Amino acid sequence: MLANRFAMNSDLPDPVTPSDEAAAAPAPEAQPAAAPAAAPVDATAELKALFPALFTGKPKPVKLRIQADIQERAPGKFTKAQLSAFLRRYTGGTGYLIALTQAKTRFDLDGQPAGEITEEHLKAAQEELTRRRGLKQEREQAEQERHRLEAQQRRNRAQLLWDFERTTLTEANFCVLKGVVAEELPGLLDIARKERAEAPPAPPREARRDGQPPRRDDRRPGGGGGGGGGGGGRPEGRREGGRPPQRQGKKPDQPRRDPAAKPQPAKEQPAAQEAQPPKKDQAPE
Repeated sequence: MLANRFAMNSDLPDPVTPSDEAAAAPAPEAQPAAAPAAAPVDATAELKALFPALFTGKPKPVKLRIQADIQERAPGKFTKAQLSAFLRRYTGGTGYLIALTQAKTRFDLDGQPAGEITEEHLKAAQEELTRRRGLKQEREQAEQERHRLEAQQRRNRAQLLWDFERTTLTEANFCVLKGVVAEELPGLLDIARKERAEAPPAPPREARRDGQPPRRDDRRPGGGGGGGGGGGGRPEGRREGGRPPQRQGKKPDQPRRDPAAKPQPAKEQPAAQEAQPPKKDQAPE
C-alpha cells in the first residue's frame, strides 16, 4: 500500500501482537457469522479541532508513529480504525505527497519539526506523483478526443440533413450515395433536426450601407459566406460616402467654359508715349 511505502507503517495502526490475539476470546463454533462491521466514524473534524497546528492549513508531513501520539494526547477518544482511516486519506492525498517532496522535516501534533524525511520516502512520493500526473494527462487527452469526435459526428449529421432536404434522389439511392444504412437514416435525421433546433440562433447580419438587404450567403453546415469572396465590401474605386475619388492633377471646383459664349477681346493696354528728345538750348544772339 502507498502509505506503507513513504510512511513505513508510521501512519497506519500497529500490528496485532500475540498477546492481543491471546486476550481475544474465541467465538463458539455454533455461533452464526457476525454481520460486517460498520465503517468507522470520520474523525477528521475532531482531529483538526484538537491539533490545528498539524491538521489545518496546507498539508504537512506527519511525524513517524503519529498515531501513538494521538492516542497518548487524547486517550480513548479515537479507535484504531478511525485513526487508520483518517491517516490513509490524509497521507494518500496529492497535496500531502507534494508537501512531502518539498518539506525538509516532518512535524508533530504541535506543528514542530520532528524528524527528517528519508530518501526512500521522498523517492516513493515522487514516483507516485509522476504516476498520477500521467493518469491525469491520459484522462484529459481522452476527454479532448471524445469532444472532437462528438463535434465531428454532429457536423456529419447536419450535412446529411442539409443534403437530404435538397436532394432529388429517392431515399434508397440517397442512402447508397451517402453510404448510410436505410434503416438508420430516419434516426440520424431526427437527431440532426433536434440538434438544429437546439442550436443557438445565428447573430444578425449587418445591413448594407445603400439600404439594400444583405446578400444571401451559403447556408451549408460549416460553410463560409458566399458572395465571390468580397463579403459585401465596397466596390473598387469607391470611397465611403459614395463620392468617387478625385483624379490626380485636376484642380477641384474648377469652373467650366461655356462653348456658346463669344470670346471677349483682350483689353489693349495704353501705348506708351514716345519719348521726345530734349530741346537744345538756343544760343544767344
